[in-house]
Amino acid sequence: MPLETSPRGTGLRWAAALGIGLATAAVYTGTLGDPLIYDDHVWITRNPAIRHLSPLMGVLHPAAGALVSGRPILSLSLALNYAISGNAPWSYHLANIAIHILAALALFGIVSRSLALRPEAFPRESDRILPAFAVALLWAVHPLQTESVTYVIQRAESLMGLFYFLTLYCFIRGVQSGRPVAWHFLAVAACLLGMATKEVMVTAPLIVLAYDRAFVAGTFRRALRLRGGLYLGLAATWIIPVLLSAGLGRRGVGFGLGYSWWAYSLTEGWVVAHYILLAAWPYPLVLDYGIGIVGSVGDTVPWVIAILMIGAIAFDAFWRRSLLGFAGVWFFLVLAPSSSVVPVAFQPMADHRMYLPLAAVVAVFVGAFWELLGRLSLPLFLGLALVLGAGTVLRNRDYRTETSIWDDTVLRRPSNPRARIALGTALADEGKLAEAAEQFVAALRIDPGDFEARRSLGLVLYRMGRYSDALAQYGRLLPPKPDQAPFHHDVALALEAAGRNREAIGEYARALALDPGDTEARARLERLKALPAAR
Repeated sequence: MPLETSPRGTGLRWAAALGIGLATAAVYTGTLGDPLIYDDHVWITRNPAIRHLSPLMGVLHPAAGALVSGRPILSLSLALNYAISGNAPWSYHLANIAIHILAALALFGIVSRSLALRPEAFPRESDRILPAFAVALLWAVHPLQTESVTYVIQRAESLMGLFYFLTLYCFIRGVQSGRPVAWHFLAVAACLLGMATKEVMVTAPLIVLAYDRAFVAGTFRRALRLRGGLYLGLAATWIIPVLLSAGLGRRGVGFGLGYSWWAYSLTEGWVVAHYILLAAWPYPLVLDYGIGIVGSVGDTVPWVIAILMIGAIAFDAFWRRSLLGFAGVWFFLVLAPSSSVVPVAFQPMADHRMYLPLAAVVAVFVGAFWELLGRLSLPLFLGLALVLGAGTVLRNRDYRTETSIWDDTVLRRPSNPRARIALGTALADEGKLAEAAEQFVAALRIDPGDFEARRSLGLVLYRMGRYSDALAQYGRLLPPKPDQAPFHHDVALALEAAGRNREAIGEYARALALDPGDTEARARLERLKALPAAR
């Protein structure tokens, strides 16, 4: 059933789209000069796979074992940025802002066209455009989105989110078009690209089917019968994450990594409840919550019960084909890959995972007030957008330097050793070695066995000229992990500085055996070997 639009409606639609774009740009423009932080260095500054666009396969499929493998479209987007600005962050931030604006516009299209499928409830074109505008605007400027936009490497979430929205948008356009095949082909193509961007995309075919059942076909059986070819195409895209799943273990996803499935599920009950609270009151936001985010499994039981009750209400509403029901299915289904039974052991909670689910929360909020007040709710939405936008600008200030964002994270999660190590590393890069050492010591108090904290402490002590203390820290790590070539390099530096050249030669040799490309270690080794008497 083709969607009819009037010239006035078309003008209002373009005005709304322009407003969404300008508002989003306004709250994020200040981030263009923000530095690359933490995992940005793994994916960008220390990633040889993005240094050249040719051969393309080297970008899409880095060498086996690389930490940056498994997300080829993300890798390609970073390679394009590198071709433009190298390691200068402005082009990466600009691309992230553009992706977020496009995602917001796709969400606007989804909501406005979905309301057109309920003409009995939304007979006037403006009554479909205005609430859709409110949903997309509030979603785009919400502070909870800052991690997905301002932290460059979380482009994985926002770019996948854009493809997710486009998959559903193209499906809707196909339903409302007299020639659906082209639109549904584009839906499959968007789904395919999303699958090659981030694993959460696996739920997109199910979301399209749920939408079809709720808004168009009326039943799952009829949806599959009417559009079997489309669903076969969408299902075929699942082969992509299967082929790319080899790198999940290195990213801490899977079993046998410290969490049992049931303990993780209970923990995620608290996590999902906290996500909902952050959607309503986005403070405080935390870049890295760490691994131990709740005190005990018993503390999570009330939250699990509450989430199960909300889920039951949502799925009952979905079965009755209400807009509220589909929003609930969207929320829980999108979160399912990271907040169900498969542990994401290294990061059981992350604000960026609310990038897509936040749309459901905002849609329910806007829908409730629109039902109650109609157009009188528009000033409320605009005022709230100003408040949320101001909150986003304030949160983005925490990203101005690597030290400031990790200082804020340590303030919020002082028991997170990973955050303290990151803060210590940032302080060391600024030359604040004593302060950096304090953070590494604090991390070791929390986790005395933390390899990175002790190695980093040793390196800072070496830079402070305390060679014996540095070697004492390194000695507490022996025997080192077999793949830690940088560790052997660090030990060799301290030994050389302490005048223990014979031992330094051995450590440089071990570093080179593990990493033949370490040119500094090779040069230092050759220089030491050339000395008349290496002690």
